[in-house]
Amino acid sequence: MDILKRAPMGWNSWDCYGAAVDEQTVRKNAEFIAKHLKKYGWEYVTVDIQWSAPNAKNHEYEPFADLCMDEYSRLIPAENRFPSSAGGKGFAPLAEYVHSLGLKFGIHIMRGIPRRAVHRNTAIKGCDKTAREIAKTDSICRWNSDMYGVDTKKPGAREYYDSIFELYASWGVDFIKCDDIARELPHEQEELITLSNSLKSCGRDMVLSLSPGPALLEKAELYKQVSNMWRITDDFWDKWELLYDMFSRAEKWCTHTGAGGWPDADMLPIGGILQDYDTANRTKFTQPEQYTMMTLWCIFRSPLIIGGEMTTFDDFTMSLITNEDILNMHLKARNSHQVWRREINGTEHILWTASCADGGIYAALFNTGEQCSQISVPLTDLELYGSAKIKELWSKETTDNANELKATIEPHGARAYYIV
Repeated sequence: MDILKRAPMGWNSWDCYGAAVDEQTVRKNAEFIAKHLKKYGWEYVTVDIQWSAPNAKNHEYEPFADLCMDEYSRLIPAENRFPSSAGGKGFAPLAEYVHSLGLKFGIHIMRGIPRRAVHRNTAIKGCDKTAREIAKTDSICRWNSDMYGVDTKKPGAREYYDSIFELYASWGVDFIKCDDIARELPHEQEELITLSNSLKSCGRDMVLSLSPGPALLEKAELYKQVSNMWRITDDFWDKWELLYDMFSRAEKWCTHTGAGGWPDADMLPIGGILQDYDTANRTKFTQPEQYTMMTLWCIFRSPLIIGGEMTTFDDFTMSLITNEDILNMHLKARNSHQVWRREINGTEHILWTASCADGGIYAALFNTGEQCSQISVPLTDLELYGSAKIKELWSKETTDNANELKATIEPHGARAYYIV
């Protein structure tokens, strides 16, 4: 099911609110996207983990939480946090509101079946089996106690997964972020395949995103067959060492990007994050580091999922996510790859390039060192011979008849170019 012409762009509630996001917060962020960002391609609004937990407080999971569940072993939204779900409506009213704004609605799920369902031995829709009969109780998540795995060899396992995607389709869900599955291969591979097959047969197109990373490079072809995007890292936060590490991850995965499948460098921790701890907490990334992050994510064509509370974004943050030239690179880059990574004048620099679907090429030049750097890169490094017109995409500066990329780049900073 190839439903993606570009890597998804949107917002996810995790960075700010952890497990504790509520309906009002989701609605106001959806409204912000519709008003300010939709015209730039941002469209997905995703409710992250433990939306079925009435007492969720922050990024710390409530162990063995008393999750809300229907009679068929399927989790449903906690009504105190998502009041429109009352009366068995589930996420349908919230999804309908997001759709009314011209956007798409997503939810987070965990691999498996609720432990609460197994302990109560509740029914599975569409068969005479019960939760206890299909549970794989030795398959548990290492960091969350909500679920047991599902033994796909047992009768009733496929019916369980069919039933949850039938429910999500009835709600109008467009995006599924499935957790505790991307790096669990190969020992949970059959469960991933079963889950994917159930999604594909539910009658509604849904993006399938796999978490957490790091995904296994040797399983790249499987990820492409069963999903639309897969995490290549564990949770990504606003720390330079994590951003620096992403260069090597992107280099390894760049040949697997495109044609409806997208290696995922994780969310963009920009603006105000960790709102549940401190409403004044802003990203720790410097402005040059944010340019680097956005430039790398876009030339690599990672999904772009905002993690910050958007209604508090300042002018700089808005400029990051509404730069049409940078977002065009995200849409139109092809065959992206690292050209070289070398030390110049005592400072490490990295050069990436990609062809543009409309003609010409893109280039991205990064200074990963601790000092400001003046650098000149001949166009012959990009296998361009002769002069060209060069536009720097952040500053909009254009140079005619140039034969080199010439820039002064701040520590941890970047420049992006379109060359024709």
